[in-house]
Amino acid sequence: MSATSNTRRKVPPRNVRSTPVAYAAGEPRASTPARMRLRAWREQHAQSSRSSLKRLAARPGATMLTLLVMSLALSLPLLLWLALDNARGLGGSLEDARALSVFLKSDVDAQAATAFAEKLRARADVARVEIKTPEQGLEEFRNQSGFADALKVLRSNPLPTVLIATLRADGRAHDKAPALVGELEKDAQVDLVQYDALWRQRLDAILAFVARTAAVIAALLALAALLVVGNTVRLDIQGRAEEIGVVQLLGASNAFVRRPFLYTGLWYGAMSGALALLLIGAVEWLLAAPLQQLTASYDHRFSVHGVSILQMLGLIGVSALLGWAGAWIATSRHLALARPQ
Repeated sequence: MSATSNTRRKVPPRNVRSTPVAYAAGEPRASTPARMRLRAWREQHAQSSRSSLKRLAARPGATMLTLLVMSLALSLPLLLWLALDNARGLGGSLEDARALSVFLKSDVDAQAATAFAEKLRARADVARVEIKTPEQGLEEFRNQSGFADALKVLRSNPLPTVLIATLRADGRAHDKAPALVGELEKDAQVDLVQYDALWRQRLDAILAFVARTAAVIAALLALAALLVVGNTVRLDIQGRAEEIGVVQLLGASNAFVRRPFLYTGLWYGAMSGALALLLIGAVEWLLAAPLQQLTASYDHRFSVHGVSILQMLGLIGVSALLGWAGAWIATSRHLALARPQ
């Protein structure tokens, strides 16, 4: 009787719950399950990331081929964009191209050229006029062309006097030449009139067309990279179809099944982006010497730049996103078509 009573004393009342250690320490009850779920989520993602990377390392030949194809597809658009960006620097700004180059006829002497320049300066639409004599033009051509020795055989100076007239900025669109160009072309002392904004506008139009073409090519190559990852992940899924079916029968969710393949696509994209940067660096190294000679021939009046740190990070991020998207498409299609009965 006493033993029974002692046993009953050891059993807690039904309405009193045992207190976990975490609760006794003063931690809120609701936070512990949340932290446990977060910890499990982190562990699952870490495990999926490591396992997918190990599977890629287990087949180095196939992995390297896939990375090479993707890196070529990613590096070509960036190289084309670099060429366009440097070409824009060579073209200059259209807003600053307000100069008229007036080539006078060879029989116009210095006094007549000065009088003609004064007449241009008196116009309200002309900001300033600079006279470039034939001697100045020949000296500039000798310094910038690299044909100084060949010019020594000339017996006379073939260059004419040039007037460089800078127009005033009046907010007018640069889609056509100003009225002054037509007036100068009719003058008997003028041989040729060159309006800088027109050829720069044509250059900008060409660059805009090439930029649009590059954007289309970049989109097509990005789609090709996405399809390469999707097809590679699809083959991996087919090789693990029985394993996937077993874990689905055991109650695994679609997210659980999809997770390792998404990390596979992510690794493919990130590594192909890094490899694309190496290819771009190799191209820049191969072209460094010819570009140095080109800039030196123009007296280093322009510089050629490469890929910046921000662009490198952007390329890796975009390539990783493409790999993730390709893996998502492949796994979603498999899960939709191969659900366990």
